[in-house]
Formats: sequence, C-alpha cells, structure tokens
Amino acid sequence: DKATILIQVCGGSTAARYCEITRSEFEADPNACGPPRTPERYDTAVADLQAENHQGVRGIKVAFLLQCNMSDSERTFLDVAIMEVLPELPAVNKNILEEHLQSIGVETYDDLRFVTEADLMTALRPVQARKLLSVWKRNYQTPENSSLSSVEASPTQLLSSLSVSPPSSSSTSSSSPRLDTQWENFEIPWTKIPEEVMHSLERGKRPGPKQRRQMIRIVVSEMMEKCPHVGKKHSTDVAKKMVAKYPKSLQDVIEGDIVGTGYHSLVKQLQNRIENVRRTSTPKIRKRKHQTDSDLTDESPLEERATMQDTYGCIKWNVKFLPLEETQQSQQQKMEKLKVMFQHSDANPEEVKRLMKSTFYTQRQHVNQGKSIKSLREEWPFWFDELGMSVHFKELTGIDLKETFTRNLDLKGKRLLDYMTTVCGKSNKFLQNYARLQRLRGPQSGCSDDVVEMILLLLSYFDEKEESMFFHVEDTCLAEEVQLEQVPLTPTLIVCGQSFYSSTRYMLSLDRNLTNTNISSFISALCLMFGSYYCFNIHYPSELASTLEFLQRCFFLINPEKGTKVENKNSKRRLNVNPRVLTLIQELSDHEWR
Repeated sequence: DKATILIQVCGGSTAARYCEITRSEFEADPNACGPPRTPERYDTAVADLQAENHQGVRGIKVAFLLQCNMSDSERTFLDVAIMEVLPELPAVNKNILEEHLQSIGVETYDDLRFVTEADLMTALRPVQARKLLSVWKRNYQTPENSSLSSVEASPTQLLSSLSVSPPSSSSTSSSSPRLDTQWENFEIPWTKIPEEVMHSLERGKRPGPKQRRQMIRIVVSEMMEKCPHVGKKHSTDVAKKMVAKYPKSLQDVIEGDIVGTGYHSLVKQLQNRIENVRRTSTPKIRKRKHQTDSDLTDESPLEERATMQDTYGCIKWNVKFLPLEETQQSQQQKMEKLKVMFQHSDANPEEVKRLMKSTFYTQRQHVNQGKSIKSLREEWPFWFDELGMSVHFKELTGIDLKETFTRNLDLKGKRLLDYMTTVCGKSNKFLQNYARLQRLRGPQSGCSDDVVEMILLLLSYFDEKEESMFFHVEDTCLAEEVQLEQVPLTPTLIVCGQSFYSSTRYMLSLDRNLTNTNISSFISALCLMFGSYYCFNIHYPSELASTLEFLQRCFFLINPEKGTKVENKNSKRRLNVNPRVLTLIQELSDHEWR
C-alpha cells in the first residue's frame, strides 16, 4: 500500500498500455505521458519500495479506455446512453456521471426521462448537459423503452426493481412516473372554451382579462377531473402546451421580446385557480403539508438555499481550474499589473479587458472564499469600475451588462413608462408619487431622465422604498463626508444632489464601503449597482425583491427557471418567480395589444 498507483482512464488510444509517471507530474498535467513500463523499471520500482525509498517513485498510468474492447453486451445501459450522444466525453467525466446517475436512482432507460440539468452538472458543462437531456427526452419517452431498458439492465438492477418494500412516503414518489405519463396525453379542452375566446386565439389576438379567466377555469376544471392532486409540474406542462398552440395570444412578451420561458404567468394563473378550488374542499392541515416535486428547492435547508442564491443566474460561478496557460504566479503578476494601471488615467482599455478576463479564475476564488468588499476593492480596483465589472459580469453570466440593459431599454422602456403613466391605476399613493416626480422633473427630457422616472415608478408600483436603493447627499459632498453608517449594507447608489433629475454625479456603496466615487451617468450607476449583486454574491434585499427581479428578467434578461436571488430572513417560502413581477409582465403583454 506504500506504492501510489495513478490510473487515468482516457478515451480511444490503445497504442501504449502503461506509462510511468510520478504523483507530482500527474497532478501538474494529467495528460502527461512518461516512459513505458518495462520489466527493468518495474524491478527498480519494487526495490525502491522495499528499501522505503519513496522519493520520485513512478506509478503506472493506464493510457487507454478499458471499455473500448468490451462487447456491447458487457457495456452498461448508462454507458451506451451517454456515449451515443457525447462520444468525445472523457472517460473520467463519463464514469463520474454514470456513478452519480446510479446514486440518484437511475436504473432503467425509462428513468432517463426524469433526469434534470442540475443532475448532470457534476461532470458536464451546461451545453453538454442540454444535449444529453434533449436526446434522452426524445428517445426514451415511449412505453416501449421501459420494457427495452428492463431487458438491457443488469441483473442487480432487475432484482432491485422487483424487490418489495414496505409502504412509506416513498411509495408516492415511485408512482409519479406513471402519473407523468398520463399527463403527457392530457388534451387541452379547446372545444369547451367560449367561442369569443377561441376567436381571439385563432386570430393571434390576446384575450382580455375576463376571457383569460374563463379559459383558465375551464382548463383547471378539466385538469382536476383527471386528477384532484395536480402539482405545479403538471400546470407547467399544460401551460407549455397552451402557449405552444397559441404563442401570439398567450406568451409573455414585451415589445416582441419573450420574458423568461414565456409561460410563467399562465402557470401562475393555473396554480392560483387550482388553489382556490382546493381551498373549499381540502382541510388546512393537509393543504399545508401538500407539496409537489417542483417545491423541493423551497424546502431546502437555509445553508443550501444560500448557495442557490449565490449561484442564481450564473454560468461560471465557481471556476475549478486555472486556464491551461496560467499559473498562480502569473495570476498574481497580472493582478499587480492591474493595480498599477489603475493609477494611470491613460490605461489601455483593451489591455485592461484582457487582463481582467485572464484573471477571472482568481477573482472568483477570492469572492467565493468570502473576502471582504474592502479587501477586494484594494486587490481588484478595476472590478468596481464600469470597464472591469462588464468583463467579469460577462464571464459570470454570459450577458453584456450595460449593452443588454440599454438595448432592452430601447425596446421596452417607452412601453413600460406609457403603461405606468396612462393605464396603471395602482393607488392614490402611486398617483401622488407620480405627481411628485413630474414636479421634480419639470420640462426636462432625455433618456437618462426617462430611466430615472421608470425606476422610481417601478419602486412605487411594487410599494418598495426609494431609501433602500438610493441615498441622497449634497451635490458638493466629498467621498469622506458621506455618513456611511446611515447607508444600507446592500448595494446603494449615493445621489449627489437633492433631486435625481439635477444630479450629475453618483457613488456606489457596497457593505458601507464606497467602491466607486465618481460615476457620471445614472444608467452606468444603475448597471454597476445591479452587477454588484451577482459579482459579489449579494442577495436581493426583501425590501427591493420585486423591482430588482423585474429589472433582472425584463431588462438584463436573466431568467433562471428555478431558485431565487432574494434573501430569506424568516424562512418564509418564496416562489421561483415573484407573483407580483409576473402580474406586471402579463399586464404589459396585454397592454401592447390595446
């Protein structure tokens, strides 16, 4: 057991069966190849071990795929299912994925239909995972596959599937695949929907609120007749079918841009109607205990949910390996170079972008290790600047921060303002706020002023306080004069001036640290504030939950189907999509057609 045998299962090559390599060589480069194992070298290694001379001992690395010579009958069904879609997948990743799928209960081809993208992320990149899911859901959705998989499953798997277990709560989950199969054949009762509603649907017009409620009632009645215990998953499936049939009439769209999945508001209406029907017939205690598969994230432990909030909307939240051409030393050198460049006003922007992108690994390591904002600001000054944050945000989320916001502002900003100022009869408080903003704005016009008004009206619409997002100081106030103890801990814009419309300078505060003290544009300041939530693992404060999520989904186009970015102070259950945000999206979609 003193010998270290290093085994690497690689794909394809059978030219060399074994090669020798030390532990340090293998850890430095797993793909490195040493000299082939020979009888002489073997005898030397044994002699070294017997003499307890462990320095530089070379182990063997298996340099070919052990299963490449297997007959088809010897390969597992998971091996076949993975490799037929991703033939170039390294065997190490394939083995990890296969073991993980077995650990979560995948025992037959039929089980592959219920694998989610999250289940595959232990060994695959997002696009690989989506390819696999796409093929699996297409190939393994018919009943015949279930019997085929039973034939090809191993004897152990067959025994486990035939074993009888005592009745328990798990018995309900085991029956869910059969229930899901039934729902795949569910037919939307279009023939029962009133003629005037169908008239709108067939002509690509959006049904009015009253017509839409009629349609929802009929569909839910049919759903509950089929099964009284309808879960959110089934409402989602039905909503998908309805939107697929009549996208122009039912999809969540603002100015031609699909919001999120396009069917969230329909799911919300279906779920609300189901709960209303249940409320009259279901005892409270039973209703509170009732959960669906899609509610699992809401019941996760707080520690686990905190991680979900950190990673929410990100595609590269935790980078595990340095880029091939980088070392820890080179990363440190580039970090120091960026510090020096920040001291010079004539720093080359393209050089800054290149260095920020190449050091993204170390930036993520620092923030995920919990370094303070003050420490991060000292080590990465460009990260808190518009140029540096745009690079990091793009790597982290795949989205151009300011470009995406301004593009969607052109598409949807006027529509939103028009709705807010003409249709939205929210409350007397909203109308009073609108009148106040008009007095402050006066005759001024311009894009920046429109954005200010849009944000302030959104806050008023959702009944959220301006003080949670903005902090006013005198227009001549210096950075050291800001009373930070009065500023919220969350990302806050310091407005230099008593009015948004007259201010020409802004500062950004994170954790009561001024991270940028000279921002000249309100749009730039807003993008920096929003980007900070993602770059530095900050949760949306509950006081701004609706406004930030609306901006996130409609203007920054970050639309995860699961999870939430909102902090949870009291373990109160939160939905994956804010219902108030969905309502506004639906009202805006309808407003386009008036």
